[in-house]
Amino acid sequence: MKAELSGGIAVLDFGGQYAHLICRRVRSLGVYSELVSYSVPLEELEEARVAGAILSGGPASVYSKGAPKPDPRLFEGRVPLLGICYGHQLIVKAAGGVVGRSSRREYGRSQVKILDRRGLFQGIAKDGLSCWMSHTDSPKAIPRSLKVLASSDNSPYAAVASSTKPVYGVQFHPEVSHTESGQAILSNFVLGVCGAKRSWSMEGFRRSSVAELSRLEGRVLCAVSGGVDSSVTAALLNEAVGRRLKCVFIDTGLLRAGEADHVKEFLGRDLGVSVEFVDASGRFLSALKGVADPEAKRKIVGRAFADAFEAFASEKGPFEHLAQGTLYPDVIESGRSKGPASAIKTHHNVGGLPDDLSMDVVEPLRELYKDEVRQLGRILGLPKKVVGRHPFPGPGLAVRVVGAVTEDKLRVAREASMIVEEVLEEEGLYDKAWQAFAYVGDDMVTGVLGDERRVGHQVTVKVVESVDAMTADWSRIDLDVIERISTRITNEVDGVVCVSYLVSSKPPATIEPQ
Repeated sequence: MKAELSGGIAVLDFGGQYAHLICRRVRSLGVYSELVSYSVPLEELEEARVAGAILSGGPASVYSKGAPKPDPRLFEGRVPLLGICYGHQLIVKAAGGVVGRSSRREYGRSQVKILDRRGLFQGIAKDGLSCWMSHTDSPKAIPRSLKVLASSDNSPYAAVASSTKPVYGVQFHPEVSHTESGQAILSNFVLGVCGAKRSWSMEGFRRSSVAELSRLEGRVLCAVSGGVDSSVTAALLNEAVGRRLKCVFIDTGLLRAGEADHVKEFLGRDLGVSVEFVDASGRFLSALKGVADPEAKRKIVGRAFADAFEAFASEKGPFEHLAQGTLYPDVIESGRSKGPASAIKTHHNVGGLPDDLSMDVVEPLRELYKDEVRQLGRILGLPKKVVGRHPFPGPGLAVRVVGAVTEDKLRVAREASMIVEEVLEEEGLYDKAWQAFAYVGDDMVTGVLGDERRVGHQVTVKVVESVDAMTADWSRIDLDVIERISTRITNEVDGVVCVSYLVSSKPPATIEPQ
């Protein structure tokens, strides 16, 4: 554990998809927070002088054989404790309560009624809150030592507190942006119950990161793609190691329209960073030929990137380090957290890189979320057009082409996505959306073009709103805007006869189709 954790909050990781998001929310309160193993001994937390601890959610059932359990002394309240979802159930079970399978699973928004405003719900005026639930199990009975703070129709013990100790539990997820007053609930625990120190800031993160990166020995090769993550990584390294940095842009043949020109203009001209361009599109497209499985595609792209980096390093090196703009959502979705997280999909820059890479991988943004990276980018002086750019997946259009990757489907996805972004820009909606794009699969539908029957592609348009990409809502944009997008795509993208608009949120869907 880092020294900064003194006076901060330790989050014990039980493998929940939102575990690190708790750290992010605590940091937004100005309090340092760190994700640690669920098995950390109480002595370590006390020696680190943490102000409090939070037990995260997780995919296991507390009553299952081999279910992850924390140091049982944590429930004694020597360190203030908050349990969320699985952590909530651990607290109830440790106190002598009963946890079992819910009669009805709760995934998504649920109305929670506040019964006691002391502690977690201090200062929250509303009687009921819309909260984000994600559970199959829930407490069935609680002992006298626990009091009920809130309930929902399906969770009568949606929030509980010890009658004698600073120990609290909530069945819902206050860290998720969909939970109404979720940040206020966390603030009541972190600042109120724990009395944590407000000593963390993004400017402080910048200073400590630059100091740490400056200690790297040898030359650093930084992979840049034109997106905000790799651009911020390059700017941070440029400040830390200066001339020992070399940036390389790999043209995979899977990129957005105009991506190479964007990188030349921004990194080369605005930042003055040395960037070399490598056309490796043949390598990538050849490796992906005939591959339809999305996990296989992601791993192939990761391997192809590694081969391209190695070839560049062999010719232009030596380089001791390979830097990339990995963010925490990439890590958790790849199942690489500090706890027993389930893998959702392998990200090319996490699970896709081989173990035999000749360079040490440097990921200065690995603990951050996109909104934090944008904040860091603004501190570093990056222009708005870079900081505000919509995310683009590392595997590129390979994951916006459902099924096997072909030149025709890549063209359709690229041209249609460009139209989506252009229309949103013209309507003043681009900055309000988290991500907006079009994807295409193998579905061919019948249409009528120029009074003739035509069989062509169906394109799906997706526009989502989010804060951190851990959850996302489909954007309820005006139907006239959707019509404009549809009309332009069917008129301007050859081979497309039908456009649909996707209305699934994350969860249950992910933002990218694959």
